[in-house]
Amino acid sequence: MSMLKHKVKNNGGDHWMSISDLMSGLMMVFMLIAIAYMMQVQNEQQKQAQIIQDYAVIKHDIYLALYDEFESDLPKWNAEIDEKTLAITFKEPDVLFGVGSSALTPQFQATLNDFLPRYLSILHQERFRDSIEEIRIEGHTDPFWKGAQTRKEEYLKNMDLSQQRTRAVLLYTLDRAAPPDKLEWMISKITANGLSSSQPIIKPDGKVDAERSRRVEFRVRTNADEKLNNLQEGLR
Repeated sequence: MSMLKHKVKNNGGDHWMSISDLMSGLMMVFMLIAIAYMMQVQNEQQKQAQIIQDYAVIKHDIYLALYDEFESDLPKWNAEIDEKTLAITFKEPDVLFGVGSSALTPQFQATLNDFLPRYLSILHQERFRDSIEEIRIEGHTDPFWKGAQTRKEEYLKNMDLSQQRTRAVLLYTLDRAAPPDKLEWMISKITANGLSSSQPIIKPDGKVDAERSRRVEFRVRTNADEKLNNLQEGLR
């Protein structure tokens, strides 16, 4: 019996606290800790859900603003806006660059002169600019290269060309559409990304659509992922 009980003297009387009482107290403490942790997790999940909802609204609002601005221009530019990715794609390769060249054609320059100031003005609006993580200029090619001996050589040749082209578009953007009050913001957001043939357009029959694969995209990425990652780090 002495192994199961602990003797405590208090005011001349003998009081016995059994191990079962100690265990009951510890269980209550653990339950309170568990409840507090579950409440914290639930609170963080609610914050994550709110961030996702807020950025879904912002993303949709950006799409609507871009679509309202460029709806009448898209057909003449042979361009389209993707609501899911916020990508504006220029799909007429012969109008963008010369064959195998990174030099912008006069027609593409004229299009960019019309497009860029309006595009950047929308994204720089107070309601959007703090939610934008990156404005990506993406260059895509088809998977073919005349004279290449291997698939690897085709890929690397197209990678070099796509990087040169996106850099040319970036330079043109900074030279022609970067007013002094927006320059620092643009430098912090705009990137040039030559992706070679890594994301080709596939036809319904499973074959590569070479012409549609050759394209330039302006894509907006919000900072929702960063905010969610920060919340998750706080849980660790």
